[in-house]
Amino acid sequence: MKKSESLLSIKYADWIKQLKEKVQQVQLKAAVNVNYELLNFYWELGSDIVEKQKSAKWGEGFLRKLSKDLSVEFPNMKGFSKRNLELIRSWYLFWSSKSEIEKQAATHLEEGKKVLPNDKKQIAKQAVSQMTNGHPPKLIIQIPWSHNIVIISKCKDLHKAHFYVRKTVENSWSRSVLVHQIESNLFEREGKALSNFEATLPKVQSDLAKETLKDLLLL
Repeated sequence: MKKSESLLSIKYADWIKQLKEKVQQVQLKAAVNVNYELLNFYWELGSDIVEKQKSAKWGEGFLRKLSKDLSVEFPNMKGFSKRNLELIRSWYLFWSSKSEIEKQAATHLEEGKKVLPNDKKQIAKQAVSQMTNGHPPKLIIQIPWSHNIVIISKCKDLHKAHFYVRKTVENSWSRSVLVHQIESNLFEREGKALSNFEATLPKVQSDLAKETLKDLLLL
């Protein structure tokens, strides 16, 4: 091979590498945007299910019928199984139901009083400010649906759940790593104080990025 041809080959290989990285970034951005929209939709759907069951007093038969009707309309989507609708309802209730600490914090924040420990007050303030205008907390729509399910299944305390959501975004944890950290009691070992941070797009090579794409392929 001539020297000029060798240089062209190297330049071409470099260009292909750059294109690959750009495509991966585009795929990830698209997946993150779809994840945002999907989880916002799940939030609205969870709210609707709760309200309709409350006002119409529909029982388990309601979710079964809803699952069947939605599956007929959208046969290629797996997110409308009865089990997933139950999870959507549980997820919505978990994050939208304010604990007594949150209610107390909301009242005292308005009055300018300081009655809660700093970490409890911070998480309560975040929860109160984020759950406005019918939208879910900002952080929970930055992680895949499967991660969300793990967290609400294994964390009964809102403060603890926030900790693991934040850590997942901060460290780009895969689902298996998240499960391990919860089961190894990281929350109890590291302490319960929260820190503020700016959530950024996960790296293309990260497990969280890969599982965000994987999750959406199952819809």
